[in-house]
Amino acid sequence: MEPLLKMTGISKSFPGVRALSDVSFDLMKGELHALVGENGAGKSTLMKILSGLYKADEGDLYLRGEKITNTGLNEMIHHGIGVIYQELNLIPYLSVSENIFLGREPRTAFGTIDWPKMHAMTKEVLAPFKLNIKPQQKVKALGAAYQQIIEIAKALSLKAEILVMDEPTAALTGNEVDRLFDTIKELKEQGVSIIYISHRLEEVHLLADRITILRDGQRVITKNRGDMDNDEMIKYMVGRVLEEQYPQYDSQPGDVVLEVKNLTKHGICEQVSFQARAGEILGFVGLVGAGRTEIMQTIYGYRKKDSGEILLDGKPVTIKNCQDAVLKGIGLIPEERKQQGLVLGMSVFDNAALSVLDLYSTLGVLHRKKITEEVNTMIDGMNIKTPSVRQLVVNLSGGNQQKVVLAKWFIRHCKVYIFDEPTRGIDVGAKVEIYRLMQNLAKRGAAVIMISSELPEVMNISDKIAVVFEGKVVKQFNKGELNEEQVMEYSLGLHEKRMA
Repeated sequence: MEPLLKMTGISKSFPGVRALSDVSFDLMKGELHALVGENGAGKSTLMKILSGLYKADEGDLYLRGEKITNTGLNEMIHHGIGVIYQELNLIPYLSVSENIFLGREPRTAFGTIDWPKMHAMTKEVLAPFKLNIKPQQKVKALGAAYQQIIEIAKALSLKAEILVMDEPTAALTGNEVDRLFDTIKELKEQGVSIIYISHRLEEVHLLADRITILRDGQRVITKNRGDMDNDEMIKYMVGRVLEEQYPQYDSQPGDVVLEVKNLTKHGICEQVSFQARAGEILGFVGLVGAGRTEIMQTIYGYRKKDSGEILLDGKPVTIKNCQDAVLKGIGLIPEERKQQGLVLGMSVFDNAALSVLDLYSTLGVLHRKKITEEVNTMIDGMNIKTPSVRQLVVNLSGGNQQKVVLAKWFIRHCKVYIFDEPTRGIDVGAKVEIYRLMQNLAKRGAAVIMISSELPEVMNISDKIAVVFEGKVVKQFNKGELNEEQVMEYSLGLHEKRMA
């Protein structure tokens, strides 16, 4: 059978980086073909060439057996290619309807936008997700998970014959993931072909018909799903056997570094209390919207608390804003790296330097040599794929951008590190590196707080765990005291029903 899509000999270079080298890939009608590899392997670049966002330096693209020579964005949309990128491409100040149908708004006989019709069309597109989202809502008022769903709905509204999904579940909860998987199955039954990029190997094994693995910009292998287990996939991805998915270490909890007493921010969190100790990783778990991120933002000074106490090293502190938190020794690695963690038009060096300007300068003169040494150490230790510290961050892959955010705070040497979804969009090999880096921070005496939507990650990496439900810490326990099912009961609020 002739493939619906065939890409042959695709190569692409950027300044200082060979992103793809002689890559071939094909897709059959009604197939879900998973594209897997480490960050920087070339997955997203290959799909951006397919979408028309990039033009290949070499290689050919065939659709339905016909060679395509004009591969611009509009042309590829016309050919039935729909893409959901790893990084959201929504306009925050426009409504849900306006984002989904931007440039394709239905018109009245007078040429104006037919708002009732567009809102009705939006409801129809969102119906499979069973979410309480109004078409008139501004996107900026929605959380990351809901914005991801809008991106998916936008792509589905194009009636694409080929749908590319780049890490579509990264910001979704269990129920939302289930809804997405149901939608994917329905799309396949309708004959839609799907290219699925994910670092979550369990998703790949659940959904894929075939799996193609890229490494360092080259295709390593293509196999049917049943012919390759997780260990073999990881070996092809990283070029070695990964011995330990969740590295263990002997934690030595010390004194309380950060203590929060009855922290309240009306409408956000209520009477939140916990302690974070030196040498310890404290995990925060809960559903999207439970208030995990908002609690940390309130501690960090991004939001002004209404009541409660924050103590550092046993002494009450007043944190007026984010800069104040940094000066007092608290570092926050945010969930949204592009909006909150990076200046994309600046270099790796400049982004890293932003967090230590006060530490590595004298009378306003920056000690560039010292910062460069620190940044190069982090690049080597975290395996950041960049030709130099002068490379613009915008030219790095999503996963390597995330590593730059982490490196920026690691060289700050804070007392408290708050990691909000630190491994989102990170491949399995890089996750292990980040876990070890977090553990090293704890070993040198920092208190580490980790927010994660991946429950196995929290359960295996944290020494203590706090469960958040509707802005409250409803349960705290030590590693090994509860299983995943019990933690989910607290996350869903089912413990309250049992107590009632």
